[in-house]
Parts: sequence; C-alpha cells; structure tokens
Amino acid sequence: MLSAIRSVRSLSRTAQLLLLNQFGVNLGFYLLIPYLATHLRENLQLSTGVIGAVLGARSLSQQGLTLFGGSAADRLGCRPVIIVGCALRTVGFAAFAFLDSLPGLFAATLLTGVAGAMFSPAARAYLAHESGDQRLRAFALLNVASEAGALLGPLLGGVLLGVAFPVVAITAAAVFALLTMAQLVVLPARAPRPAVQSVLADWRELCADRRFLLFICATSGMFVLYSQLYLTLPLEASRLSGVASTVALLFLASTLVTLGLQVRVTNWCRRHWEPTTAIGVGLALCGLAFAPLAVTGSVQPTAAGPHDGGMAAVLLSLPAISPVVVATIVLTLGVVVAQPFVLDLVPAFGRSALTGTYLGGYTMAAGIAAAIGSIAVGQVADLGVRLGMPWLPWLLLVGHGLAGTVLIGVVRARTAFPSRNRS
Repeated sequence: MLSAIRSVRSLSRTAQLLLLNQFGVNLGFYLLIPYLATHLRENLQLSTGVIGAVLGARSLSQQGLTLFGGSAADRLGCRPVIIVGCALRTVGFAAFAFLDSLPGLFAATLLTGVAGAMFSPAARAYLAHESGDQRLRAFALLNVASEAGALLGPLLGGVLLGVAFPVVAITAAAVFALLTMAQLVVLPARAPRPAVQSVLADWRELCADRRFLLFICATSGMFVLYSQLYLTLPLEASRLSGVASTVALLFLASTLVTLGLQVRVTNWCRRHWEPTTAIGVGLALCGLAFAPLAVTGSVQPTAAGPHDGGMAAVLLSLPAISPVVVATIVLTLGVVVAQPFVLDLVPAFGRSALTGTYLGGYTMAAGIAAAIGSIAVGQVADLGVRLGMPWLPWLLLVGHGLAGTVLIGVVRARTAFPSRNRS
C-alpha cells in the first residue's frame, strides 16, 4: 500500500481526484448493492425470480449502455458526464430507501445502471487524457482504488444494516452526493475536441477497426474468467466446505492480492516485459488458476450441505477450500498483471477524440462476454454433473484463458498492436 500511495502522489491533482472518485464510487456501490437482494426478499417479500430481474436490469442497463456514455464523454466533455452520472446514482440509491412498488424498484435500478454507464467510461477517458505518459500507472492505481472501496463498502453497509436498510440506502446516496459536489467544485473542465463526424460514424469507425475487434476477442476472456469469482468459485467453496460464509474468504483473498501487489506487479512488468507479453501472461494465469479445480472437482464435500457456521466454521473449513483459495489468488494475480496494460492499450486503438467511445465500447463488449460466458459455464457445469464429469467446467475455463493467450500472440505476430493514440 505504501508504494501505491507514493505512486498516487506522482500523478496530477486532477488524476488524484479521479482516483478518489473511483474509491468513492465503489464505496457507495458496495455499501448498498450486496444487501439489496436481502432487502428485496426479507423486507419486501419478493420472489427470487423477481429479485433476479431487478438486479439483472441494473447490470444490463449499465453494461449495455457504456458505449453511449463513452460517446457522450467525447462529445460533451468528461466532466459533465461524470457529474450527471453521479447525480443520477444519488437519486437512484436514495429511491431504494422509500420505494416498495415493483415499477418504482425497476425505475430505481435502471437509473443506477444508466448512471454507471455514464460516469464509468467518462472517468476512465478523463484519467487517460489527464495522466498522459503515466496512463499505465494511473490505470493500475484505478484498480487499487476500486478494490479499496469494494473492501470498505460492505463493512460499512453491514454496520448500518443493523440499524435499518433505509439508512444504508441514504448513506450510499450521500456518498454519491458528496462526489457530485466535489466534482462540481474541484474537477476542472476539459473541453472536448470538435466532432468531425456524427456519433453513428464514430461507432461505425469503431466497429470497422478489425485490430480493435480482435483485441476485444483476445482479452474479453479475462472478464469472463474473473466473473467466476461471483459464480463457480463461491459455489465450489460452499460445496467443499459445507459452510456458505466461506465465500467471504475468497473476496478477502482477492482484495488483499490487488491492494498489496497491483502497483508493484505493474511496475515490474513495465520494466521487464512488453505490454503484449504482460497481457498474454496475465490471461494464461487467469486460465491456469482453474487447473487445480479440474483435479479436485470430484472431491466430496466435508458436510451434508452448505450452512452458516460462523467464523469458527469458516476457519476450520480453510483446508477443504484451499484449492479454491489458490485458484482465486492466481486468478486475481492474472488480472493484476493484465488489466492495466489492457486498459492502457484500449484508447491507443482510436483517435484521441474517440477515447471515451473506445473505452465505453470495450466495457460494453467485455460485460456482454462475461454475461454470455457465465451462462455457458453454468450450462457446462450442469452437463458435467449429469455426465459424471465434474472437471468439465474447470477444463473449459482453463482452455478459455489459454486460447486468449494464443490469440494475443496472433495479434502480436500481425503487428496489430498500437503504440499510442492516433491524432
């Protein structure tokens, strides 16, 4: 963490504010979202299917609209799009404290998703412009800021949940309100470059960029694999241990790896490897992380079924879930190696005036890939159970990571990687 703090000080004041903004965004988000499903089920008595639809609407609206948010940042400037996005999320999160009707809940969750689709690509584009030659370092620190917020948010939310859920929602909204005001007062405006063509022409230019599309195909697997931290890895940890709350150990391990190693690993990779090498190694690590589970997938659970046995049961179950913990650590390390270089290269494929468009388009494609990948992995996992081949989904994930590595090599062999933004 000390190396991260020193690195933050080397950036401009505006870049530092953007990193603080990212910390606040994740703090507010994870303060509320982990407890929203419980609120909808226990307080509002909604069915699991309805809860899934409400939460899915947020994810779909955010991931599906980031291209629009990125284009808005290019056309209108990053600052106003960030401010409006945070203001909309303030309203959306505050609404959860008061609304109990299904139409109102869908409106609130859609509003929060649209808000994220606005400020996320805009903030990344602003940071890319502002950090200049330090863009790689800035994106590494952005990952650290995100993880720090994701770590503290659920802890604060858990304390406030002991009072009442509306307190959680209002506090989360207050975080975004403070971010909105801070950006209004401190964040300097950056005038967008004059548009030389229509928005549709911008999108056609992006879609016609074969190098960029190949890059998306090669690297989106990282997001497919990392999304397993929310799907197959928690399920496997619960299956092996019989203790549902062991899932917390996985997220703790992932967060500690990111906070402790991100800056050091990025600096080392920058000194010793080309960006394409770092991305390829990172993808390989993400895939190989699941190899131990392909071996231990047939291990029988230690208990009859998942239950919440408290902290003592969680600690006692650690030996049983050690393969899952190792997989989580290696998976996170792969993301730590690859992600800053991926985000650093994305703007370099397009013109500087299209930085937000390319970042938004990439985020949208990665989100769609993660959603489709999770569905496919779930189906393969069910198939593996029916066929008596529990190792099948893990082998698929290993192959997915290695295939991405090979594709990165193909892109590199074709010299299809850019160096810096075109004018």
